[in-house]
Amino acid sequence: MICGGLAGMIAKTATNPLERIKMLSQTGEHSGSNTVVGLYRDILRNEGVVGLWAGNGANLLRVFPAKAIVFSSNDIYKKTLRTTSQTPSDQALSTPLSFLAGGLSGMTASALTYPLDFARGRISGKLGAAGKKAYGGILETVRLTVKDEGFLALYKGVTPTLMGAMPYEGIKFGTVGVLESIFPHEGDTPQPLKKMLYGGLGGIMAGLITYPNDTIRRLLQLQGSRGTSVQYAGYWDCVRQTYQKEGIRRFYRGLTINLIRMAPNAAVQFGSYEFLKQWSAKWF
Repeated sequence: MICGGLAGMIAKTATNPLERIKMLSQTGEHSGSNTVVGLYRDILRNEGVVGLWAGNGANLLRVFPAKAIVFSSNDIYKKTLRTTSQTPSDQALSTPLSFLAGGLSGMTASALTYPLDFARGRISGKLGAAGKKAYGGILETVRLTVKDEGFLALYKGVTPTLMGAMPYEGIKFGTVGVLESIFPHEGDTPQPLKKMLYGGLGGIMAGLITYPNDTIRRLLQLQGSRGTSVQYAGYWDCVRQTYQKEGIRRFYRGLTINLIRMAPNAAVQFGSYEFLKQWSAKWF
């Protein structure tokens, strides 16, 4: 769990500027250009360099337990499914079982850590005026949200999060599992390097397929926040209104920057996790 949590923190911190630009593009809570370069300039002009890491504190508080649970529970689910399916220990799990293990681990982590993800979404999903932001740290965001909208507001967007967690983590871990079965570890290539490559490809596949659901999740998280009105009655109402206003392309706004972000993010996650596991096994 410690290895998984640290791997997630390393990856998120390294790619937070790309994550911030992606979220602003998704939510539309900014003025001016919607290009990567335009959003980058808007952040620097309004919030300075530190604005590129807005929400990273909330990210790390969320990511450590989330990734600790994802990676450790994935190992547990794989072990359980291996026993249930009577798969030999020297053979990779089948593709459906690899997908199932990853999906279950993603849902487990999302269900247990959702309020932290919600707070991160509100901090990062709006562009503040120069020197002024609607939300500060994660604790302030939680406090203001509960004060303004009630405790249950912390679970806005939980439905698409749980709906997306199964395919997202399932595709990511499943892709890694498939690649490991096709290209088993041999020779002198360090295992962490292979895991980085497989993880990067898995992240791209997962991000590409599940991105529309992530856009709806962010829109639901943001509505009702300070300076934002409540527009959607629920998940499907958000889908309907978003499609009616801007068409299918609206669901994919920010996809390019997300794919650019996902490859190094997932690669660093899987590579760091494998390295930290090997290091801890050697020294502890």
